[in-house]
Amino acid sequence: MDKKYIYFFSKEKSEGNAKMKSILGGKGANLAEMAKIGIPVPPGFTISAEVCQLYLKTKKIPSDLKQEIEKNLSRLEKVAGKKFGDENDPLLVSVRSGAAVSMPGMMDTILNLGLNSKSVEGLVKKSNDEKFAWDAFRRLIQMFGDVVMGIAHSKFEKELEKIKEKAGVKQDIELEAEDLKELVKNYKALYKKETGKEFPESPKEQLFLAIEAVFKSWNNPRAIKYREINNIEGLLGTATNVQAMVFGNLGLNSATGVAFTRNPATGENQFYGEYLPQAQGEDVVAGIRTPRQLTKKLSQKWAKENKVSEAERKNKYPSLEESMPEVFKDLMETRKKLERHYQDMQDIEFTIQEGKLYLLQTRTGKRTGKAAVKIAVDLVKEKIIDKKTALLRVEPEKINELLHKRIDPTAKISIIGKGLPASPGAAVGRIVFEPKEAVEFSEKGEPVILVRQETSPDDIGGMSVSQGILTAVGGMTSHASVVARGMGKSCVVGCSDLSIDYKNKICSFRNKQFKEGDFITIDGDRGLVAEGKVDLVFPELSGEFLTLLKWADQIKKLSVRANAETPKDAQKARELGAEGIGLARTEHMFFGKDRVIKIQKMILAKNEKEREKAINSLLPLQKNDFLELFKIMKGLPVTVRLLDPPLHEFLPKTEEETKELAEKLGITIDEIKKKMDDLKEVNPMLGHRGCRLGITYPEITKMQVRAIIEAAIELNKQKIKVMPEIMVPLVSIKSELEDQMQVIKSEANESMKRLGKKIKYKIGTMIETPRACAISDKIAENAEFFSFGTNDLTQMTFGFSRDDIAKFLPFYIEKNIVKNDPFMVLDQEGVGKLMKMAISQGREVKPNLKIGICGEHGGEPSSVEFCHKIGLDYVSCSPYRVPIARLAAAQAVIKNKK
Repeated sequence: MDKKYIYFFSKEKSEGNAKMKSILGGKGANLAEMAKIGIPVPPGFTISAEVCQLYLKTKKIPSDLKQEIEKNLSRLEKVAGKKFGDENDPLLVSVRSGAAVSMPGMMDTILNLGLNSKSVEGLVKKSNDEKFAWDAFRRLIQMFGDVVMGIAHSKFEKELEKIKEKAGVKQDIELEAEDLKELVKNYKALYKKETGKEFPESPKEQLFLAIEAVFKSWNNPRAIKYREINNIEGLLGTATNVQAMVFGNLGLNSATGVAFTRNPATGENQFYGEYLPQAQGEDVVAGIRTPRQLTKKLSQKWAKENKVSEAERKNKYPSLEESMPEVFKDLMETRKKLERHYQDMQDIEFTIQEGKLYLLQTRTGKRTGKAAVKIAVDLVKEKIIDKKTALLRVEPEKINELLHKRIDPTAKISIIGKGLPASPGAAVGRIVFEPKEAVEFSEKGEPVILVRQETSPDDIGGMSVSQGILTAVGGMTSHASVVARGMGKSCVVGCSDLSIDYKNKICSFRNKQFKEGDFITIDGDRGLVAEGKVDLVFPELSGEFLTLLKWADQIKKLSVRANAETPKDAQKARELGAEGIGLARTEHMFFGKDRVIKIQKMILAKNEKEREKAINSLLPLQKNDFLELFKIMKGLPVTVRLLDPPLHEFLPKTEEETKELAEKLGITIDEIKKKMDDLKEVNPMLGHRGCRLGITYPEITKMQVRAIIEAAIELNKQKIKVMPEIMVPLVSIKSELEDQMQVIKSEANESMKRLGKKIKYKIGTMIETPRACAISDKIAENAEFFSFGTNDLTQMTFGFSRDDIAKFLPFYIEKNIVKNDPFMVLDQEGVGKLMKMAISQGREVKPNLKIGICGEHGGEPSSVEFCHKIGLDYVSCSPYRVPIARLAAAQAVIKNKK
């Protein structure tokens, strides 16, 4: 072969390194790196992801590549001092997947390859442990049958249950050698029945079929869904790691485990993980047996939470620190070495074979938002990383989790179950038992809690749409825990009080029964399950959170404002660090019951005099709204958008509402219906709205301007600084803005003259039509600021109705016609090009023209980065996205230094 496709690793020599993730995958690159820095790693070789890409195209492994695999297998035999398939002392290998981006549990693994009816006897002789050898063989047939041949895992489990029942035991580790021999015989019979073939005796045949199966698993439904949910794209495929087996099930001083170098839920600097004696790696994450804690302290905490006595804990569930102190000491040293080397929290897999520690994997550990922030800040304090690196370590969207709801401390709750707190935040939803049902309920707008015995990678679709996840078994490193933390979902696992009857769609907590569709609440911080709907509240922010955002503010160039028009939203925006209001939507102020009647009077007025009277009745209410906003934002800019939506939105929607309005106003139903017919538009979003309303009904603009100016003057007299910015919506023609500016200035001057006080204010416009972008230089002659309304700009640029796009968008994303919903993630290619043009032309006329964005994109991280690149002054977003935008704005500076 001209190109290198296989990379060997051992303590003697490693051909790869941690920087080669794109071709060796995260697992292969890190195995090579660990071997290089002296971490005990079983030797092996990695087949690059390029081979996976090649295989998926041709559906076969090239013959010259097979020869290369055999050469590396011979090399592995020399290093290990054993022969693959040998009848006296066989070398066994594992075949594991490993993509460049971590996809836990999504692709396949096969262990104990190389065993057959002869080599199993050799393993018995060498290990002097008949039970261990036959246990390894039955595991191989089960995994190989499931992963390579597609035999349902449950069919093997049925055979296992039969043998356990026959032997009178509860757990597979209690089976004796003779039981396991019988199980192997039964597994082989099942294999033949399902495939029509004998289980392959040739170790090399096993190996090549296993490698192909791992390649194929790149495109299994759960892996595809995981990549879709996590926006993972552009990868070659999965690399494949062939590695000498080490055995955690070889006697009493053998074990296997998974660990995080810091707590992945809270970020605390404590070694956090679980292990199982006499087990192989899959046993820990499967959640079938109760795992044990690594440290004595956490073991005692676990016992207390699970009402296990100290005597029973020491006897049945001792920590690794107590049961194997020397190995634990080695593991602690390895933990420290890995974290210092990788400069981040690590997620590790280890095996202990007869008292000797081996590392099978290390990767950057998935963590909650809370943990991400704490770990980043702590690593700076520990002088492992600098502030800029810390800022890049926290995904902006992860901050959402810190703003997750919690159970209201004052709420009365009926606790029905308790488990492990696997992923923080509280969630309320209807019980569903199947991933498919979770999707169906969520499509109807129903919140759901996915309740499972244990989750598997196949459940990913249902997990992604659920408010939270609850499982009966599993630990903090189980599939449900890891995936929920990655998704930012509330999760409780290992709830021993829970039993599920899938057939009848009911579950029980202790003696209380619930059916599908019943509401429960879960608390992922405390591991609690409560009956019914419980009130939730938003949490206080941690010190590390405020520290990280302080660092972000020191670096970012973009100012971050909030979209807010109620005092509650404005106050929350200030608390979360907003530097003003970038969009106060005045129409939202009119929808209260006491107000909508007044605007309805205005719409239904028979003449201008009646209309003006109705509008002016809104003046004191509008003025009070602005007084509240200006007070909260004292000294910070507040951009008030004049009335924008079409008037029909304020009129009744049903016959009953129409009748009620007619009675209130003393007019006939027919008069209301006639007005509704007059206002009816084929395409209201392109109709009589925005500045067009102000031009046809100047009295609306006058009232709103008067309310703004009077409120500003009143506060100014109280020595409260106010910075009002009046924004004219939906301008497409220069003269539209000129018309409204004339009305605004005239009304403002009149108010200032009447009240005997002058104040400064600005007049600007929303740039939200393609034509406005095209003539931005002309608009800039009058406007004092621009604010991109990217919701409408996206709608008009694509010709997509934002109200109807859901009918076809899923197909567009599935077929890769678009990568994202353009109303969620800014379209940089099209809409972005119009924005660049508008900025360039506008600043040619006014070099210091202030320009911002106030559409939904103002709080989406990639859109914020784009806004930084094209030179905007600020972004504005919903209050709860302000911290996300602050962090994203700082990351944009760091990423785009040049």
